[in-house]
Amino acid sequence: MDISRYQQQHFLVTGLKKLTASICVCLLRAGHKVTLYSPNNANVLAAVEQHVKDMQQYTGETADTRSLDVITTLGNSQSYDVAIVITNEDVEEKAAFIKELDKVLNENATLVINTESITLDILQKHTDNPRRLLGVNWVEPAHTTSFLEIITNEISQPHLVDDFCHTARELWRKDPYVLKHNQGIRAQLMCALLREAFFLVENNYVDIEDIDRACRNDAGYYMSFAGNFRYMDLMGTYMYGIVMQELNPELSKNTHIPDFCQRLIETDSKGMATGEGFYHYEPGEAEQWDKVFRKFSYQIQQIIEKYPFSYKQKTNVLR
Repeated sequence: MDISRYQQQHFLVTGLKKLTASICVCLLRAGHKVTLYSPNNANVLAAVEQHVKDMQQYTGETADTRSLDVITTLGNSQSYDVAIVITNEDVEEKAAFIKELDKVLNENATLVINTESITLDILQKHTDNPRRLLGVNWVEPAHTTSFLEIITNEISQPHLVDDFCHTARELWRKDPYVLKHNQGIRAQLMCALLREAFFLVENNYVDIEDIDRACRNDAGYYMSFAGNFRYMDLMGTYMYGIVMQELNPELSKNTHIPDFCQRLIETDSKGMATGEGFYHYEPGEAEQWDKVFRKFSYQIQQIIEKYPFSYKQKTNVLR
């Protein structure tokens, strides 16, 4: 792989979520040229500057922000090699971004967009060039985490998937996996866990704090080291098979959102951003949590990198 050729790629990053800032930092650290197009440029730029400051403090590394351009209109530029879009989980919103970018991207550019519950084929209906559209999900902060989920289907162009996956692995310090069947798995795994957690709270087996304790002090303790399947191998796979035989018939099959969660949706309670979520937050508390989380993301990254399990011998790249 010619690393220098991939470093010279020009990325367009756009969207409405806080991930746009840390994705910019991830790309800048890799040596890419990045153009940011966002209606909240001031907020995103402030977040980029904070991330770069944190990086210097906790790792001694930096990212060259001189390679970051900021635009307020797309114009007619066709110089982007890859466009990365981060939006809310809404088909109409995603379709609007896709159609806008179709007007300025050349036919050889790659267009990637985050999508958790919306299948890739639905989004491909909103572009004139569906073969170049990929679903890509990140974890915040994008520049300190190894996660990258790449969603493809039977019409996806293999060379675009290969290029994106290899760039992520070699330049962005990602451990990506490629899914070939139209949708992601990260959200499905999380929702399965949340459904059982909701069931236990809704039926008064436990409270929210106990759920968090169980997840943080058990799964949270080992997942960064091994993941579920390798952890079962470490502990004794047979034992987990026996437990599942007993518990599987008892697990929740609910399809509804419980009342205590529905109330949060109806009152537009967005957690720390509004001061109300599953927990209550006093003024200034959200900022403190954000500061601590940014520091934690570097600390946990350093621990994870001490105990790497290499997946490179079995690359999940579309062929």
